[in-house]
Amino acid sequence: MGFQRSQPANARASTAEEEAYSHILDAIRSGRFARNHRLIPEAIAAEIGMSRMPVREAFRRLATEGLVVIRPNRGCVVSGLTIEEIVEVFEIRAVLEGLAVRLAMPRLSEEALTDLELLLHRMELSERSDADRWLQDHSRFHDYICELSGKKKLIAQIRTLHLAIEPYLRIYRQHGQKRRSSAEAHRALFEILRKGDAVAAENAMREHVLGTVPLIAAFISESGLTDSAPGSAMASTED
Repeated sequence: MGFQRSQPANARASTAEEEAYSHILDAIRSGRFARNHRLIPEAIAAEIGMSRMPVREAFRRLATEGLVVIRPNRGCVVSGLTIEEIVEVFEIRAVLEGLAVRLAMPRLSEEALTDLELLLHRMELSERSDADRWLQDHSRFHDYICELSGKKKLIAQIRTLHLAIEPYLRIYRQHGQKRRSSAEAHRALFEILRKGDAVAAENAMREHVLGTVPLIAAFISESGLTDSAPGSAMASTED
């Protein structure tokens, strides 16, 4: 019986940090660690069976992504966005995803369209049954389009924006009043992508992303999830 070669210390540390990062990120995305929740490194380390150091490194990584705030002598807390900040995130995301889809159009082959239509079908099914599953399917649909752009830094920026607003989108999807189904909005976007016009696709993606903003802003304001007044109004559709 042979012996497995042990990982170098830095590799083990990196793996532990990644595990801690994923654990905390999943808890933030699911709402278990809500806005202003204080993150205790000892408690989190005990949950996943590791030392505090990788957890603290995960905190730093999450802080660079804007998902937590590290306060000297006061610990680490989950970030909260004002309504104005949520609107701003959607506005930035609209521009970046519009750019991504324009760059993606030359790579939008028949095979890619088939894959997107399958993802769209999954989203249509999960919308009727499971909010958590819908969020995953929704992310995969948008991520697939962005990945076709081939621009790694652009893709990373868009993913960070998705993470920042996902807790709010989750609550809205579970409790807000939708004016039309997300499936209709995404199906309309897909049909424009299918036509192959890069400029039209960019404009459609921008309008698609911005369409949810007034609905989410109104819902969050009424629900008291932030302390700020709603941002600017925009045309209402579903993202």
